[in-house]
Amino acid sequence: MENIIEVRNLCHHYGKNVIYEDLSFTVGRGKIFGLLGKNGVGKTTLINILMGFLRPTSGRCLVLGEDSYNLSPATREKIGLLFEGHLAYEFMSISQIEKFYSSYYPSWDRDIYYGLVERMGLSHNHRISKMSCGQRSQVVLGLILAQNPELMILDDYSMGLDAGYRRLFLDFLTEFVKENNRTVFVTSHIIQDLERLVDEVIFMEKGGNVLQTSLELFMTGFRQYRFECNEHKHIPANNKIIHNVDIVGNRCSVYSFEPLETVETYLEESGLVHSGLEDVPMSLEDAFIGLSGKY
Repeated sequence: MENIIEVRNLCHHYGKNVIYEDLSFTVGRGKIFGLLGKNGVGKTTLINILMGFLRPTSGRCLVLGEDSYNLSPATREKIGLLFEGHLAYEFMSISQIEKFYSSYYPSWDRDIYYGLVERMGLSHNHRISKMSCGQRSQVVLGLILAQNPELMILDDYSMGLDAGYRRLFLDFLTEFVKENNRTVFVTSHIIQDLERLVDEVIFMEKGGNVLQTSLELFMTGFRQYRFECNEHKHIPANNKIIHNVDIVGNRCSVYSFEPLETVETYLEESGLVHSGLEDVPMSLEDAFIGLSGKY
């Protein structure tokens, strides 16, 4: 099976509120995919559909070759899900929760679990309710990795985690994927984390428009051009040359998939008086804002 996830012409509505119309993308095996989009575009709704918690209005969603709304128990065993935070049975201890989860997964690897949680230096009898948010995240990550899932779906793993715990999470996840040829589908509001994690990005807009590309191609092909402009003439955006525009005082930034020379010619032909046009390096967070806009 080449594609772990296939979304075909997916439509979903909440009453008159249209979430997607004709949403389509694929997720291949052995890579880490980052799903990015503003709040409200339907990222969490999509994960609910992928897991079969919601049935789409129309279209088709295949996960590991099965319709998502009718996943078999055998297929669900192959999916590790982290859904909106680090929830766990807090009345259990480190060892109790490992024993509880292990009974549900035939490929369970307790060494992966304890290899991670023992880094905290806590007794195996330590209760989860007495842990910090970061410590609980290590327990949850250990439980997910110990399942040896073919597909991991991680919805905003970063909730409540400081920089150190996020880095630990990402390092373990990256190593696990590399060693086991696993697939990860991840969302996060901490976009700078994804820059060092993902292989491919899927940018989603409200209504279902998507841009899917490798991270490398996106970061080399999408550019920010900055210049000084004393006259605040309207610069048309969302066309073949200029994707987005951001103006702060007399400083103007335009975002484009075109080379600098093409953008400069466009500005001159538009009659815009400008100076100091330059190509400005961007982080993934900068590029995401340039692509989607600040508001």
